[in-house]
Amino acid sequence: MMTSHELRQKYLDFFKSKEHVVLLSCPLIPENDPTTLFTGSGMQPMVPYLLGEKHPEGPRLADSQKCLRTQDIDEVGDNRHTTFFEMLGNWSLGDYFKKEQIEWIFDFVVNDIGLDPNRIYISCFRGKENINIPKDEETAKFWQEHFEHAGVKAEIRDMAEERGMQGGRIFYYDETKNWWSRAGIPAIMPIGEPGGPDSEMFWDFGVDLQLHEKSKYKDQMCHVNCDCGRYLEIGNNVFMQYKKTDEGFIELENKNIDFGGGLERMAAALNDSPDVFKIDLFTTMCDFLEEKSGKKYDESKEFTRAFRIIMDHLRGVTFLVGDDAIPSNKDQGYFTRRLMRRAIRYGSQLGITDNFCKQVASRVIEIYKEAYPNLVENKNKILDVINEEENKFRKTLKKGLSEMKKELETMKKLGSQSKHGDLGSLAFYFFETFGFPLELFFEEVSNYGIVYNVGQVSKLFNEEMKKHQELSRAGAEEKFKGGLADTGEMSVKYHTTTHLLHAALRQVLGEHVQQKGSNITADRLRFDFTHPDKMSDEEKKKVENLVNTAIEKDYPINIEEMTVEEAKTGGAIGLFEDRYGERVKVYTVGKGDEVFSREICGGPHVGRTGDLGKFRITKEESSSSGVRRIKAVLE
Repeated sequence: MMTSHELRQKYLDFFKSKEHVVLLSCPLIPENDPTTLFTGSGMQPMVPYLLGEKHPEGPRLADSQKCLRTQDIDEVGDNRHTTFFEMLGNWSLGDYFKKEQIEWIFDFVVNDIGLDPNRIYISCFRGKENINIPKDEETAKFWQEHFEHAGVKAEIRDMAEERGMQGGRIFYYDETKNWWSRAGIPAIMPIGEPGGPDSEMFWDFGVDLQLHEKSKYKDQMCHVNCDCGRYLEIGNNVFMQYKKTDEGFIELENKNIDFGGGLERMAAALNDSPDVFKIDLFTTMCDFLEEKSGKKYDESKEFTRAFRIIMDHLRGVTFLVGDDAIPSNKDQGYFTRRLMRRAIRYGSQLGITDNFCKQVASRVIEIYKEAYPNLVENKNKILDVINEEENKFRKTLKKGLSEMKKELETMKKLGSQSKHGDLGSLAFYFFETFGFPLELFFEEVSNYGIVYNVGQVSKLFNEEMKKHQELSRAGAEEKFKGGLADTGEMSVKYHTTTHLLHAALRQVLGEHVQQKGSNITADRLRFDFTHPDKMSDEEKKKVENLVNTAIEKDYPINIEEMTVEEAKTGGAIGLFEDRYGERVKVYTVGKGDEVFSREICGGPHVGRTGDLGKFRITKEESSSSGVRRIKAVLE
């Protein structure tokens, strides 16, 4: 059986043989992208290049990108959803297009890793008449040719969502299934936004999953995009060939390929089990949890769900802490803390009452030590942070259970609502305040003999959760508006200013200062950097003066492409050096003997510092242990 690590390497080697440059994974915390907290897809770091910027490594690229999607937290527990995952990706930036992509990806999945073509199904774009984008018959025919060369009949069908499979293998779907743009379907795309049809690949786990007597889908129409679990999407080929204009959609001069395939999902297909948690990446974690708890993974639905949540969440936490998302009550650290607390609570459902997260994390580091050596380099920090966070939460748990006991005793005696409202509101209070899952709340309520309706309480809890999510989403949209989609003048100015700030901080505080992240909008910049102490007013003033002097001198800003070694030899600093390929872009502020800053970066930047305006620090504060944060504006 091929391991997941072998699968990852085979994919990278395959596209390397097709003249692709293999890139290292970017960190989970995006650089200079305020639109999102985490890198959530393989294409996310590639957006500037998909929009037309030249990549220093050329037009053919491939990687395995570590990703985290926080919106999937509540879905984890089924057999396929994870918060953390790896996305296998390959890109063509105006080079090859549909014909080559389909030929190569078919060759890879069928011949290189040995998936049976009789169990692979395809979806393509149905077309959209009112925007003059035709049905993607070209893609469907390319797929059909390759299936038939492999001896597999591949009929093309439409309207599978209404008519079922119809004996087909290749199916057309509308823009809600087979169109890609960052903004969503064509109707809501802004002017200037690129997008295009895509073609998804599905693996068939077999009819038994749908027709099983306990399946809630057994009497429903089955097709590759239904939810019965029989078909699992293992890859998506995006053909970015259109741009939205005032007059409608036009074809891009440079058409791009953006492929993304889930490593875990491909491994599940190879394993021929729809349960992604049964692939080798989870084996040692599962073995440890079985030994620690005395429970078996398949013992009951309740235990299986708990195992999955713990393994997924602690894998994600290990990678998050490795990328400096330290548990906290804000930004990325909030999700690290939330994942940990949820894992601990589900550990209690398995009967684990003492610390165990550190042991699971150590197994994650061992599993991924070759693919992600930074985990090994940061092992002591990762394990110490995780253990300290677990100690803190166990104290919180004790306090929360004590408070819950008082609330429930009062409700039992008085038979009225608690100070937090009805049972649903009370359940949400303990969820939000102490991280207690609803299942724990029900356990405690039952222990006190309080009569309740599970469905009604769950409904009220979910209503409170929805209100909370809507408020959080509105806040996030305000906080993280702008970003990569925003390459307007002010955002570009602030991006350049972070280089000046970085250089000034190193001059004033010392060369131990390294950037740990930044967040840029059109209104301000936020810059995180390593430094053990709060900055004095004098230090902040010196930094302001250095940046403003550099602005007043109107330095030119030049860009050069070179190897990483040449960049380092030339004195360039890298924000996250392990993310770069062999060739990088270096932005130099100043010239000759008067160089203020030289930094590896992807851009974009202004042409001269004199374009920036006056720099002012508005706030300096702690971001996390050993990391400070500056907020600043240009006036």
